[in-house]
Amino acid sequence: MPNKSNHHQGGHLTNKKTPVRKNQVQKGDTLIYALGGLGEVGKNMYCYEYENEICIVDCGVLFPGDELLGVDYVIPDYHHLIRMNKKRKFLVITHGHEDHIGGIPFLLKQVQIDAIYAPRFAKALILKKLSEHKGLEKVPIIEIDEDSSIKTRYFTVGFFNTIHSIPDSLGVLITTPNGSIVHTGDFKFDLTPVGTNANYQKMAYIGVMQPDVLMADSTNAGVEEFSISEKDVANEILEIMRNAKHRLIIATFASNVYRVNQIIEAALKCGRKIAVFGRSMENVVDIARKMGVIKIKNSQILSPEELSRTPDNEVCILCTGSQGEPLAALSRIASGTHRHIHLKPSDTVVFSSSPIPGNASSINKIIDKLFRSGATVLSKSVLTNLHTTGHASKEEQKLMLQLIKPHYFMPIHGEYKMLMQHRQTAIDTGMPPENIFVCANGDILILRNHELLQSDWRYQGDDIYVDGNDISGLSTAVLKDRRILADNGLVAVIIAIDSKENKILSRPVIVSRGFVFIKDSQALIKEAEFIVGASLQEKMKEKTTFSEIKNCIRSTLEPFLYKKTHRNPIVIPVILNSKQTMEEITKKRAAHDRSKRPIHSRRENNHREAK
Repeated sequence: MPNKSNHHQGGHLTNKKTPVRKNQVQKGDTLIYALGGLGEVGKNMYCYEYENEICIVDCGVLFPGDELLGVDYVIPDYHHLIRMNKKRKFLVITHGHEDHIGGIPFLLKQVQIDAIYAPRFAKALILKKLSEHKGLEKVPIIEIDEDSSIKTRYFTVGFFNTIHSIPDSLGVLITTPNGSIVHTGDFKFDLTPVGTNANYQKMAYIGVMQPDVLMADSTNAGVEEFSISEKDVANEILEIMRNAKHRLIIATFASNVYRVNQIIEAALKCGRKIAVFGRSMENVVDIARKMGVIKIKNSQILSPEELSRTPDNEVCILCTGSQGEPLAALSRIASGTHRHIHLKPSDTVVFSSSPIPGNASSINKIIDKLFRSGATVLSKSVLTNLHTTGHASKEEQKLMLQLIKPHYFMPIHGEYKMLMQHRQTAIDTGMPPENIFVCANGDILILRNHELLQSDWRYQGDDIYVDGNDISGLSTAVLKDRRILADNGLVAVIIAIDSKENKILSRPVIVSRGFVFIKDSQALIKEAEFIVGASLQEKMKEKTTFSEIKNCIRSTLEPFLYKKTHRNPIVIPVILNSKQTMEEITKKRAAHDRSKRPIHSRRENNHREAK
């Protein structure tokens, strides 16, 4: 910990004391910090630390944008927790969305966690996730609900029901020796909800106890009005089902379990059977059926084979791809590449979702393809209530602030703009601006004797890119190369040398991919080969290493290519050490020549051998 009041010199503790600043971390402080979730929508991970215990709330992933070429997930940098491996750590999950549970397998591979506490539906999703990773099932997962309580040496953790787009969503009350913190998780207020209602009484009771800090969801801080009720969405979907004369295809978020259930219930009411497509959708429906959240008989679910034999007016296809994801079911349906579903002009396609920022263009491309096929396409607009959010709008955030009545406030879960909008909302409700802390990942707040302070110390809050199975963070360097390849291409320089004689056997050969059009750039390539050859001749007048030769090629070629083309391709030197290489080339040529001999001569040889 960064308490610098004592200094070790030559192994002895000095008596010299430096004055301790107020915002310097001291022994006995409760530390509050985020490793993910601030300045972004995703990879939520919030830590509460006291002495040798750390309470972690949520452990999510962030789905990468188009600029992160080939990256599967973005996770927080866990190095701080790895360094703190001697401290006791337990993980509390607020609900089962990927931006809150997706990072658990990556965390467990690197950090010792005593136990995971998760609500019922989230627990089922976590168990499914961990079953895909060997050796991680041994961490105990303890089911919690709003009546549960976790007691450790320094922490007491309680819960209250909130409303979100997935069952079993909880807010958290954390009590530490320095004060109490309310962490809302993702929430909204819906006065006619689908599923469990929020516990307004418990929230108001927590407010009466005057908690020190509120940390609240900021995703919809820029949305003015109360969000539409899920009941209104259910009625809209039912009306569309009743009016549709032919086949219905409905795309929504697989993670929006209540919406998925509403679509299924509406279809069954209208005498339609359900066909489910998309791996994540199939998983969620399967888990929700086992838990009794979705009630549908096997006879009411269509297999892909049964789909083609069922009349169109008795079919509802439920699929993923509402955000235009290229590999999702709806994208393949729109492109005509889906194995089981081929669009018909009579189809009605419904988007029961809103575009996530940045996805609008890919969604529009899908909608355009659907229109070209002649299908009727319905999406959320001012005229239709086909989607509602799972996050609190400005008015709902005010209600949470008024119910909890905290002394201090820290907006969480949102881009910087959202955090600042939430800050203004808190000021509008009467909270002093100096009591509001807008932080970045890694910033530390100190809770000391019911007072909240900004620390002069911070942890690393970097992103780690998960590329395939790699969670080392080394993919960051790989990504840099991918970007250069995408923008500037590659140039390989092949030279043959005799290391014993220390001489070049032939002039360098340059091959390029994605850099310039070779046929139009012969003069450039020839000039580059000449310049590299001259530079190497000079270099090899004295003994050199392979590394020095490679550096010579790069330092000669890179400035020349940039000067001529204003591009910086990746330059890859390929050095052939002649004698071995020439022997291998000779062998390959001989084998190639044998295979090219006329068939009749081979037959003669075989005939001789048979004799």
